[in-house]
Amino acid sequence: MERETMEYDVVIVGAGPSGLSAAIQLKQLAAEHEQDVTVCVIEKGSEVGAHILSGAVIEPRALDELIPDWKERGAPLNTPATEDRFLLLTREISYRLPTPPQMNNHGNYIISLGNLCRWLATQAEALGVEIYPGFAAAEVLYNDEGAVVGVATGDMGIDREGHPTDQFTPGMELRARYTLFAEGCRGSLTKTLCERFNLREGVDPQTYGIGIKELWEVDPAKHQAGKIVHTVGWPLDPSTYGGSFLYHMENNQVAVGFVIGLGYANPHLSPFDEFQRFKTHPDIRPTFEGGRRIAYGARAISAGGIQSLPKLTFPGGLLIGDTAGFLNMPKIKGTHTAMKSGIVAADAVFAAVTADRKADEVTDYPEQLRRSWLWRELYEVRNIKPSFSWGLWAAIGYSALDTYVFRGKAPWTFHHKPDHTKLKKASECAKIDYPKPDGVISFDKLSSVFISSTNHEEDQPCHLTLKDPTVPIRINLALYDAPEQRYCPAGVYEIVRDGDGSNPRLQINAQNCVHCKTCDIKDPTQNINWVTPQGGGGPNYPNM
Repeated sequence: MERETMEYDVVIVGAGPSGLSAAIQLKQLAAEHEQDVTVCVIEKGSEVGAHILSGAVIEPRALDELIPDWKERGAPLNTPATEDRFLLLTREISYRLPTPPQMNNHGNYIISLGNLCRWLATQAEALGVEIYPGFAAAEVLYNDEGAVVGVATGDMGIDREGHPTDQFTPGMELRARYTLFAEGCRGSLTKTLCERFNLREGVDPQTYGIGIKELWEVDPAKHQAGKIVHTVGWPLDPSTYGGSFLYHMENNQVAVGFVIGLGYANPHLSPFDEFQRFKTHPDIRPTFEGGRRIAYGARAISAGGIQSLPKLTFPGGLLIGDTAGFLNMPKIKGTHTAMKSGIVAADAVFAAVTADRKADEVTDYPEQLRRSWLWRELYEVRNIKPSFSWGLWAAIGYSALDTYVFRGKAPWTFHHKPDHTKLKKASECAKIDYPKPDGVISFDKLSSVFISSTNHEEDQPCHLTLKDPTVPIRINLALYDAPEQRYCPAGVYEIVRDGDGSNPRLQINAQNCVHCKTCDIKDPTQNINWVTPQGGGGPNYPNM
């Protein structure tokens, strides 16, 4: 069946902060210069914001540039940061440490990034941007010369065996002069573009973290709007990168989360269970006693910094936001950098479109980025994250030296190794005995997935594909004790056996998937390939 085609000047894949910022900037430039530039944004979530998850504390610098009167327009930045605390946890007590300058949040705001994206979408639509949520970009379109000329959305109404049902609807081709890929961390189409155009040649491998988050409504007596707490230390050992955040938002809500670097070595480690254990610390638990958990989610983050940025352009397309990896890890912030990348990309693409160009390489984009504050910001902190490969204490010492003495201008650059190569064999590592959840402060995976409002049409092809179906048992179970059972924060992967304990096999509960992409990153042989399910599937985060 032939696919319907729609044509635009610019198609943007993903309605996150970078994609929406690019769309807004394009239409603002078009209005300013009295040009007609058509812009379309497609989003795989059921609505804008449904798949958005972040801490989040925003530095409003890029928002000030994009929409200077955002306060008057009612942007949902309602909770100014009032207090920073940085704690070192041991098993029983905590020690307050000096707050690193990168983590000083004076002038910043605690927000729901999902709600900010919803607001940005209204601003974009008011300017004439067409936004289509519930449509997953499943395929990159190329012309005869090999340049990107748009994307196609996935077919709907395909059963689990790959056959059309009576609900079948073919995908749609969205063709454009230029296509901006704003898929977020570990974008599925971005992976294919990196391979086709060799975009990672000559740069470090990307490194990642998994961020797991809950939203709580707490006792008003324990709530301090604007309070920001970060911790390092327990429950992680000093060789494992990670830490927590507690952000006191509006309406007696507290966002609590835990980030663990996916370069950890012990295959017995479970990021989800480390997070649940963290909340039971004597100095953390009281915040949540008497409260109730109202939302849960998880998402991988790109943490490699400037040395892990791929080539950002290729014929007909550009990478923006966290699909490229603009997160400032020492700041624990990526929204302002993602938005700035979208703004700069829009400037360059607008110039190309109005010069009647199409499907060529917009080299002005990376050149303008290198002259921007974004590039300087990432360059100055480039050595802090890789220094944690030496362990917590050495990294804290080096980070102080790099920040206060070298001021980000050390005459060297540290480098990264791929996360999945750092996993040790199960026989070489101690097992971790996690406490059972109490159902009050700590919880299990399935009850957590339930409050993420995750939903997938069950009769569809599994979007978690295996390159070799023998690997999960032959390699992962045999050598690593099936780590996918633990690094997945949603209970998607499960080793099941016959009643007598024989015949182990991997069961994939794809309907539980919260689209965090951790499996695509951490699988030791890179055998798992995450592809988009039918549009609209996945989590439905309310205000994460």
